[in-house]
Amino acid sequence: MDRIIELLIATITNHNIALAYILGMCPLIAISTNIRNAKGMGIAVIFVVTLTAMINYPIYMLLKSTGTSYLSLLIFIITIAATVQFLEMFLDKFFPKLYNAFGIYLPLITVNCVVLAVSLFFVNREYTFIETTAFSFGSAVGWFLAIVLVAGIRTKMAKTHNKGDLPKGLAGRGIVFVILGILALAFIGFTGLANI
Repeated sequence: MDRIIELLIATITNHNIALAYILGMCPLIAISTNIRNAKGMGIAVIFVVTLTAMINYPIYMLLKSTGTSYLSLLIFIITIAATVQFLEMFLDKFFPKLYNAFGIYLPLITVNCVVLAVSLFFVNREYTFIETTAFSFGSAVGWFLAIVLVAGIRTKMAKTHNKGDLPKGLAGRGIVFVILGILALAFIGFTGLANI
């Protein structure tokens, strides 16, 4: 149980998949324009990352036992695409406003490197199913935390600063990279809190 708690803490803080491993930047930067969209995208990523890792684990074990683990990357991608397709249909039917707010970015979860990276990490680190579930959930929550923090800072900056306050090169998405860098430095402060 201690190992599971340590995995959860580490993946949310000092091993944050967005701020330590710099994965999933495209949707993080594009969707973090307001907190509502950031929360919606974060919840979608939590669902997809956790579910696909839980599905991919037994598939990988089956491939490994049959000596066909070289197919795992292809199978992981198919699983991810199917899960995202299911999520798209679900949101379109039950939450059309959220579905429309995501626009092109919801299908892009399929190619979001966070989703595939988590499945590849559990293979490389030889996690058990419970460890894989904790790692995938914690990684997704860490990404959720990063996108909501960035969205909150961007929203606050938009309310308190005029567009001319920032140097021309930092206006728009440029400042997001600075925000992400500062957040990454802040999360270094959690080093030593937990390990994976």
